[in-house]
Amino acid sequence: MNTANPDDETTTAAGDGWSEDMELAPVHPGDRDDSEPDDDRQGERLQKVLARAGVGSRRVCEDMIEAGRISVNGRQVTVQGMRVDPAVDKIAVDGVRIETREDRVTYAMNKPPGVITAMSDDRNRSTVGDMVGDLAKGLVHVGRLDQDTEGLLLLTNDGELAHRLAHPSYEVRKTYLAQVSGSVPRDLARRLRNGVELEDGPVKVDSFRVVDTHAGQSVVEVVLHEGRKHIVRRLLAHVGLPVSRLTRTAVGPVQLQRMRSGSIRRLSKEELGTLQELVGL
Repeated sequence: MNTANPDDETTTAAGDGWSEDMELAPVHPGDRDDSEPDDDRQGERLQKVLARAGVGSRRVCEDMIEAGRISVNGRQVTVQGMRVDPAVDKIAVDGVRIETREDRVTYAMNKPPGVITAMSDDRNRSTVGDMVGDLAKGLVHVGRLDQDTEGLLLLTNDGELAHRLAHPSYEVRKTYLAQVSGSVPRDLARRLRNGVELEDGPVKVDSFRVVDTHAGQSVVEVVLHEGRKHIVRRLLAHVGLPVSRLTRTAVGPVQLQRMRSGSIRRLSKEELGTLQELVGL
């Protein structure tokens, strides 16, 4: 009888019931202790899950396990053959969480100005949804960028990740570059960190700095975890620096980098893992 797990890649060279990563003959059902959990209930072998997630070949993943570089649910794994449930267990490589569910994807987009942050529009305006097309099923945008604001926008079909990234209680920092008119007062960074009062309540920045100044124009970097509508434009206009161009360059640890306007890329395993850790997933 063939008792190999159906997920294993079987061969016939060594006889029915063998698989490529078995070192011993499979246990006959009659020899198994009734108290031993069934393989199906134990899930998949850790090295197979790691390999499918793109960490490396099964042999490389086995070496990483032996070296103590893999952890499951916060506990280091050094013994081969552990079984995991990719839908439940939290697996990390060198301390960085990796996504093991194939049905979950997260992308970064460099949204162009003039495109509205929506998956569809009944007024036939250009939308983020038009740009995404059928890239992946169930994608939603994480938060919003104003129509005239460009830069980094995250899209995911992981509902819990989207919720936590957008919810103010998780205080995910967003970084913006703003081109403004006028000279920047020397004490402005201190004033903005202490907080200013807008019509809908006070707002504080996490950091503020001047990047460049030329011919009556300045480029400033604003970092904050506020999510109110037009918050950066309203904040800078309030202190006498109207914004002529606004670009979001980072969401938490994810950077816009050198993405062309309108381009989309899938987050790396490191980016996604760091993002998940940031919001407690």
